Amino acid sequence: MLDRIDKYWLGILFGLLLPATFGLLYIDQMNLWYALQTFQFQMGAVLNKLLLVSIFPDLAFIFVFYQLNTWRFAKGILIGAMPYVLATIYFSF
Repeated sequence: MLDRIDKYWLGILFGLLLPATFGLLYIDQMNLWYALQTFQFQMGAVLNKLLLVSIFPDLAFIFVFYQLNTWRFAKGILIGAMPYVLATIYFSF
């Protein structure tokens, strides 16, 4: 069953969508919409922390799928998380 999902492109898609979804849920739960509307997110500290928090689910799923021996899917998740990691590095400086 896991052989059907063990594809790079599925992992990349999952790795790109999961942090965005988790980030939006985090913004909603922490009531950060006002900060988003007043452009306080442009300050590096808040945006950087939001990006870091949104990457955590990807890291957890990478671990889970490595344990399930779905190597290509896990590598795809890692590749999909790279834009978020690079954005975090960019906004930290």
